[in-house]
Amino acid sequence: MGSSYFYLFPSYETVVVEVNQNRDVNSSNFNDSLSKGCNVFDGKWVFDESYPLYNASQCPFAERGFDCLGNGRRDIGYLKWRWKPNNCEIPRFNARSVLELLRGKRVVFVGDSLSRTQWESMICMLMSGVEDKNSVYEINGNEITKQIRHLGVRFRTFDVTVEFYRSVFLVQPAPVPKHSHKRVRMVLKLDELDDISGEWIDSDILVFNSGHWWTPTKLFELGWYFQIGGRIKLGMPISSAFKVALATWQSWIENAINPNRTRVFFRTFESTHWSSGSRQNCRVTRRPSLGIKGRHRSSISDAIINAVKNVSIPVKLLHVTPMGAFRSDAYVGSWSDNPSVPDCSHWCLPGVPDMWNELLFSSLLSNR
Repeated sequence: MGSSYFYLFPSYETVVVEVNQNRDVNSSNFNDSLSKGCNVFDGKWVFDESYPLYNASQCPFAERGFDCLGNGRRDIGYLKWRWKPNNCEIPRFNARSVLELLRGKRVVFVGDSLSRTQWESMICMLMSGVEDKNSVYEINGNEITKQIRHLGVRFRTFDVTVEFYRSVFLVQPAPVPKHSHKRVRMVLKLDELDDISGEWIDSDILVFNSGHWWTPTKLFELGWYFQIGGRIKLGMPISSAFKVALATWQSWIENAINPNRTRVFFRTFESTHWSSGSRQNCRVTRRPSLGIKGRHRSSISDAIINAVKNVSIPVKLLHVTPMGAFRSDAYVGSWSDNPSVPDCSHWCLPGVPDMWNELLFSSLLSNR
């Protein structure tokens, strides 16, 4: 593999990056490396001129708000980084090969807006291998917006459907029971999975995420509290409630999912780069950060990891928390469809979610 090193001199630091000219990887070698215990989530970001994998402005399923380049971002270096595991290589993405791998299958993403971003990323990646773009369409004729609870895109030639279900908590939201405390406006039934969960069952690949809405600003400050067994738990901490919700998810997986048909994945929490804890201070850098300042760990991710370990059927962990900790350069920032509201939570497309999908595809390939 041809590679070299060179120095970049941004205004704030010196960064050493590895430039790869050739990363075509034999899938049998990749499978061999996995059998030897390669952890694909232990690695580094390397500069790669062959990226990005698509143009978001030419992908009708990419939200305008995530198309940073199309929204005026002028530096393009953030598009050129890929994740390289320390002890193996990820097979080079080939859209046609992946479409054949997925032929006749139903892929379902469940979660919040970060899940929707990964869903959009996957569709745009796969569309690069489709000659007749009109053969790819949203199954209900819907435009891609954040308000719609279910979106599905069909690749007619390959009989593949890639769907997204908005379920930010995974468990069931509900109105306030009668005679509740006046500060309670909505409840989360921690012992009941979302009522649309029945629609997730007949899938071949099922990918979950949750975490970004499990915060005081999204819950307590808006009057959301927790309920178990018909009783509201006013004093329950969010961290404890999240673990109960994950236990409910675990029980549902074990009882509803057929592991002989469905491959289940759970993606861990994505780091954010809001400065000084203020959601008004979003500084997007021009290159990945060298210092991660503890962002490689998350209590939410730890809870997800523990839940996945305890499931009695196979669930694959997509542990993306550490890899996102370096990517202070890849956020939407002010390059969205609403530039007056900075965003250091969501990623630009193309960008980091493409790498999540490459890791997902590599896992599917290793088990083919």
